[in-house]
Amino acid sequence: MTFEETYASLNPSFVDDGVLELLFDGPNLNAVTAEMHADLGHVWRDIERAPAVRSVVLRGAGGNFSAGGSFDVVEQAIEDPVFRTQLLRETRDIVFAMIESTKPVVSGIRGAAVGAGLVVGLLADISVAARTARLVDGHTRLGIAAGDHSVISWPLLCGMAKAKYLLLTCEPVTGEEAERIGLVSLCVEDEEVDARALAIARRLRHGAQDAIRFTKQALNHWYRANSAAFDFSATAEMYGLGTADVREGVASLREKRAPRFG
Repeated sequence: MTFEETYASLNPSFVDDGVLELLFDGPNLNAVTAEMHADLGHVWRDIERAPAVRSVVLRGAGGNFSAGGSFDVVEQAIEDPVFRTQLLRETRDIVFAMIESTKPVVSGIRGAAVGAGLVVGLLADISVAARTARLVDGHTRLGIAAGDHSVISWPLLCGMAKAKYLLLTCEPVTGEEAERIGLVSLCVEDEEVDARALAIARRLRHGAQDAIRFTKQALNHWYRANSAAFDFSATAEMYGLGTADVREGVASLREKRAPRFG
Protein backbone atom coordinates (compact mmCIF):
# COMPACT_ATOMS: atom_id res chain seq x y z
CA MET A 1 0.00 0.00 0.00
CA THR A 2 1.09 3.57 -0.62
CA PHE A 3 1.59 6.30 1.98
CA GLU A 4 -1.56 7.93 0.61
CA GLU A 5 -3.60 4.78 1.28
CA THR A 6 -2.08 3.81 4.63
CA TYR A 7 -1.95 7.25 6.27
CA ALA A 8 -4.87 9.11 4.73
CA SER A 9 -5.45 11.10 7.94
CA LEU A 10 -2.08 12.83 7.42
CA ASN A 11 -2.70 13.66 3.74
CA PRO A 12 0.72 12.45 2.56
CA SER A 13 1.95 13.41 -0.91
CA PHE A 14 5.24 13.70 -2.73
CA VAL A 15 5.63 17.42 -3.41
CA ASP A 16 8.98 16.91 -5.11
CA ASP A 17 11.22 14.00 -6.03
CA GLY A 18 12.16 12.45 -2.69
CA VAL A 19 10.27 15.02 -0.56
CA LEU A 20 7.22 13.67 1.27
CA GLU A 21 4.74 16.17 2.71
CA LEU A 22 2.50 15.42 5.70
CA LEU A 23 -0.39 17.86 6.03
CA PHE A 24 -2.61 18.54 9.04
CA ASP A 25 -5.98 19.35 7.50
CA GLY A 26 -9.22 19.15 9.45
CA PRO A 27 -11.80 20.93 11.58
CA ASN A 28 -11.11 22.92 14.73
CA LEU A 29 -7.79 24.35 13.52
CA ASN A 30 -6.50 20.97 12.29
CA ALA A 31 -7.04 19.28 15.66
CA VAL A 32 -5.41 15.85 16.01
CA THR A 33 -7.99 13.06 15.91
CA ALA A 34 -7.55 9.56 17.35
CA GLU A 35 -6.77 8.27 13.85
CA MET A 36 -4.17 10.96 13.25
CA HIS A 37 -2.53 10.29 16.62
CA ALA A 38 -2.24 6.59 15.81
CA ASP A 39 -0.90 7.32 12.32
CA LEU A 40 1.72 9.71 13.71
CA GLY A 41 2.91 6.82 15.85
CA HIS A 42 3.52 4.56 12.84
CA VAL A 43 4.33 6.72 9.83
CA TRP A 44 7.95 7.48 10.82
CA ARG A 45 9.04 3.86 10.72
CA ASP A 46 7.53 3.42 7.27
CA ILE A 47 9.24 6.64 6.16
CA GLU A 48 12.52 5.22 7.43
CA ARG A 49 12.04 2.05 5.35
CA ALA A 50 10.99 3.89 2.16
CA PRO A 51 13.90 4.50 -0.26
CA ALA A 52 11.74 6.99 -2.17
CA VAL A 53 11.66 9.34 0.85
CA ARG A 54 14.79 11.41 1.41
CA SER A 55 13.26 14.26 3.43
CA VAL A 56 9.91 15.17 4.97
CA VAL A 57 8.06 18.47 5.27
CA LEU A 58 5.24 19.00 7.79
CA ARG A 59 2.69 21.78 7.63
CA GLY A 60 -0.92 22.65 8.41
CA ALA A 61 -3.69 23.73 6.05
CA GLY A 62 -5.71 26.91 6.22
CA GLY A 63 -3.28 29.16 8.06
CA ASN A 64 -2.81 27.02 11.17
CA PHE A 65 -0.44 24.19 12.06
CA SER A 66 -2.55 22.24 14.57
CA ALA A 67 -4.59 23.03 17.66
CA GLY A 68 -3.51 19.78 19.30
CA GLY A 69 -5.57 16.82 20.45
CA SER A 70 -9.29 17.09 19.82
CA PHE A 71 -11.76 17.30 22.70
CA ASP A 72 -13.19 13.96 21.53
CA VAL A 73 -9.82 12.27 22.10
CA VAL A 74 -9.35 13.88 25.52
CA GLU A 75 -12.86 13.01 26.67
CA GLN A 76 -12.53 9.40 25.50
CA ALA A 77 -9.26 9.13 27.42
CA ILE A 78 -10.92 10.55 30.54
CA GLU A 79 -13.61 7.87 30.46
CA ASP A 80 -11.63 4.87 29.19
CA PRO A 81 -8.42 3.74 30.95
CA VAL A 82 -7.74 1.22 28.18
CA PHE A 83 -7.72 4.06 25.66
CA ARG A 84 -5.36 6.01 27.94
CA THR A 85 -2.91 3.11 27.79
CA GLN A 86 -3.22 3.10 24.00
CA LEU A 87 -2.50 6.84 23.91
CA LEU A 88 0.58 6.32 26.06
CA ARG A 89 1.93 3.73 23.62
CA GLU A 90 1.21 5.99 20.66
CA THR A 91 2.83 8.98 22.36
CA ARG A 92 6.00 6.95 22.96
CA ASP A 93 5.87 5.72 19.36
CA ILE A 94 5.63 9.26 17.98
CA VAL A 95 8.50 10.65 20.03
CA PHE A 96 10.93 7.75 19.81
CA ALA A 97 10.22 6.97 16.15
CA MET A 98 10.93 10.60 15.22
CA ILE A 99 14.14 10.50 17.23
CA GLU A 100 15.26 7.20 15.68
CA SER A 101 14.38 8.07 12.10
CA THR A 102 17.42 9.09 10.06
CA LYS A 103 15.47 11.02 7.41
CA PRO A 104 15.57 14.82 7.94
CA VAL A 105 12.24 16.43 8.83
CA VAL A 106 11.30 20.11 8.34
CA SER A 107 8.21 21.72 9.86
CA GLY A 108 6.46 24.86 8.68
CA ILE A 109 4.53 26.34 11.61
CA ARG A 110 1.83 28.95 11.03
CA GLY A 111 -1.01 30.09 13.25
CA ALA A 112 -1.89 27.85 16.19
CA ALA A 113 0.60 25.15 17.18
CA VAL A 114 -0.51 23.33 20.30
CA GLY A 115 -0.27 19.96 22.05
CA ALA A 116 0.03 16.88 19.88
CA GLY A 117 0.58 18.95 16.74
CA LEU A 118 3.35 20.90 18.40
CA VAL A 119 5.09 17.61 19.24
CA VAL A 120 6.00 16.88 15.65
CA GLY A 121 6.51 20.55 14.86
CA LEU A 122 9.27 20.92 17.43
CA LEU A 123 10.74 17.42 17.16
CA ALA A 124 11.33 18.12 13.48
CA ASP A 125 15.04 18.58 12.76
CA ILE A 126 14.47 22.08 11.40
CA SER A 127 11.42 24.15 12.40
CA VAL A 128 10.36 27.23 10.43
CA ALA A 129 7.84 29.42 12.26
CA ALA A 130 5.73 32.30 11.04
CA ARG A 131 6.38 35.57 12.82
CA THR A 132 2.81 35.61 14.20
CA ALA A 133 2.55 31.88 14.89
CA ARG A 134 1.25 31.06 18.36
CA LEU A 135 3.01 28.17 20.08
CA VAL A 136 1.76 26.88 23.42
CA ASP A 137 2.01 23.70 25.42
CA GLY A 138 -1.41 23.69 27.05
CA HIS A 139 -1.14 20.63 29.28
CA THR A 140 -1.14 22.24 32.72
CA ARG A 141 -4.01 24.57 31.64
CA LEU A 142 -5.94 21.38 30.87
CA GLY A 143 -5.06 19.95 34.29
CA ILE A 144 -2.49 17.32 33.27
CA ALA A 145 1.30 17.08 33.30
CA ALA A 146 3.24 18.20 30.24
CA GLY A 147 4.15 14.84 28.75
CA ASP A 148 3.92 14.76 24.95
CA HIS A 149 7.48 15.75 24.14
CA SER A 150 8.39 18.89 26.03
CA VAL A 151 10.38 17.33 28.86
CA ILE A 152 12.69 15.58 26.40
CA SER A 153 13.24 18.59 24.15
CA TRP A 154 12.32 22.03 25.52
CA PRO A 155 15.14 22.30 28.10
CA LEU A 156 17.61 21.51 25.30
CA LEU A 157 16.01 23.94 22.87
CA CYS A 158 15.38 27.00 25.04
CA GLY A 159 17.00 26.19 28.41
CA MET A 160 15.58 24.94 31.68
CA ALA A 161 14.48 28.33 33.03
CA LYS A 162 12.42 29.21 29.93
CA ALA A 163 11.11 25.64 29.63
CA LYS A 164 9.82 25.66 33.20
CA TYR A 165 8.22 29.08 32.77
CA LEU A 166 6.45 28.17 29.53
CA LEU A 167 5.37 24.67 30.55
CA LEU A 168 4.17 25.52 34.05
CA THR A 169 2.26 28.65 33.01
CA CYS A 170 1.16 27.64 29.48
CA GLU A 171 2.26 31.08 28.33
CA PRO A 172 2.01 31.27 24.52
CA VAL A 173 4.94 32.49 22.45
CA THR A 174 4.95 33.97 18.98
CA GLY A 175 7.13 32.56 16.24
CA GLU A 176 9.38 35.60 16.59
CA GLU A 177 9.84 35.00 20.33
CA ALA A 178 10.26 31.25 19.79
CA GLU A 179 13.20 31.93 17.47
CA ARG A 180 14.71 34.41 19.91
CA ILE A 181 14.78 31.88 22.76
CA GLY A 182 15.83 28.95 20.56
CA LEU A 183 12.56 27.00 20.58
CA VAL A 184 12.44 26.99 16.75
CA SER A 185 15.15 27.08 14.11
CA LEU A 186 13.97 30.01 11.99
CA CYS A 187 11.32 32.72 11.94
CA VAL A 188 10.11 34.18 8.64
CA GLU A 189 7.21 36.30 7.48
CA ASP A 190 3.91 34.46 7.62
CA GLU A 191 3.47 34.19 3.86
CA GLU A 192 6.97 32.73 3.43
CA VAL A 193 6.69 29.76 5.80
CA ASP A 194 5.55 27.03 3.43
CA ALA A 195 7.96 27.97 0.66
CA ARG A 196 10.91 28.25 3.04
CA ALA A 197 10.18 24.90 4.72
CA LEU A 198 9.89 23.19 1.33
CA ALA A 199 13.09 24.82 0.08
CA ILE A 200 14.98 23.47 3.10
CA ALA A 201 13.49 20.00 2.62
CA ARG A 202 14.57 20.08 -1.03
CA ARG A 203 18.08 21.16 -0.04
CA LEU A 204 18.32 18.26 2.41
CA ARG A 205 16.93 15.88 -0.20
CA HIS A 206 19.80 16.80 -2.54
CA GLY A 207 22.49 16.72 0.17
CA ALA A 208 24.93 13.93 1.05
CA GLN A 209 22.51 11.49 2.64
CA ASP A 210 24.92 9.55 4.85
CA ALA A 211 26.47 12.74 6.16
CA ILE A 212 23.10 14.34 6.95
CA ARG A 213 21.59 11.23 8.51
CA PHE A 214 24.59 10.33 10.66
CA THR A 215 24.79 13.92 11.88
CA LYS A 216 21.10 13.85 12.81
CA GLN A 217 21.51 10.54 14.62
CA ALA A 218 24.52 11.79 16.56
CA LEU A 219 22.69 14.94 17.66
CA ASN A 220 19.63 12.95 18.67
CA HIS A 221 21.69 11.16 21.34
CA TRP A 222 20.94 14.27 23.41
CA TYR A 223 17.26 13.30 23.25
CA ARG A 224 17.95 9.63 23.95
CA ALA A 225 19.88 10.61 27.08
CA ASN A 226 16.66 12.16 28.43
CA SER A 227 14.39 9.23 27.57
CA ALA A 228 13.76 8.29 31.22
CA ALA A 229 12.48 11.80 31.98
CA PHE A 230 10.18 11.60 28.97
CA ASP A 231 8.80 8.22 30.01
CA PHE A 232 7.96 9.58 33.46
CA SER A 233 6.30 12.70 32.03
CA ALA A 234 4.22 10.72 29.52
CA THR A 235 3.02 8.35 32.25
CA ALA A 236 2.22 11.30 34.53
CA GLU A 237 0.20 12.88 31.71
CA MET A 238 -1.90 9.73 31.31
CA TYR A 239 -2.39 9.52 35.09
CA GLY A 240 -3.73 13.06 34.99
CA LEU A 241 -6.38 12.07 32.46
CA GLY A 242 -8.06 10.08 35.23
CA THR A 243 -8.33 12.97 37.71
CA ALA A 244 -10.93 15.60 38.54
CA ASP A 245 -8.58 18.38 37.40
CA VAL A 246 -8.72 17.36 33.75
CA ARG A 247 -12.53 17.23 33.81
CA GLU A 248 -12.53 20.80 35.11
CA GLY A 249 -9.90 21.79 32.56
CA VAL A 250 -11.97 20.50 29.64
CA ALA A 251 -15.18 22.03 31.01
CA SER A 252 -13.54 25.43 31.45
CA LEU A 253 -12.16 25.39 27.92
CA ARG A 254 -15.53 24.43 26.47
CA GLU A 255 -17.24 27.14 28.53
CA LYS A 256 -14.50 29.69 27.80
CA ARG A 257 -13.84 30.54 31.45
CA ALA A 258 -11.00 30.34 33.94
CA PRO A 259 -10.58 26.86 35.47
CA ARG A 260 -11.35 26.22 39.13
CA PHE A 261 -8.93 23.47 40.07
CA GLY A 262 -9.15 21.82 43.49
